[in-house]
Amino acid sequence: MNLHDWIDELCDMLDLDTEVDEGLILDLAKSTAHQVERPAAPISAYLLGFAAGSSGSNPEAIEEMAGRIQSLADGWDRPSGAPDPDDVDDEVPDDSGIDHTGESFEA
Repeated sequence: MNLHDWIDELCDMLDLDTEVDEGLILDLAKSTAHQVERPAAPISAYLLGFAAGSSGSNPEAIEEMAGRIQSLADGWDRPSGAPDPDDVDDEVPDDSGIDHTGESFEA
């Protein structure tokens, strides 16, 4: 069984009447897996499908959405495993011996 046969069987099982552009999905998966990280590939493909299904998109709109996702992945500047720049790992001093009764703090 080849990929196209698998897709046909899967669409039948899921009761989907749609054409699937395997090349588009595979290119999207490749870009996101290599530029972001491997788990981004299936998640990106799922979210593209979800967006397409929920908006009733036509093939041209789906291709445009996939292109936008690929552009985002191609410009991704946070390699896999890089720390989140918003995470703060500053050491917190131990002031458990200090009485803070009556102090107020601004958020």
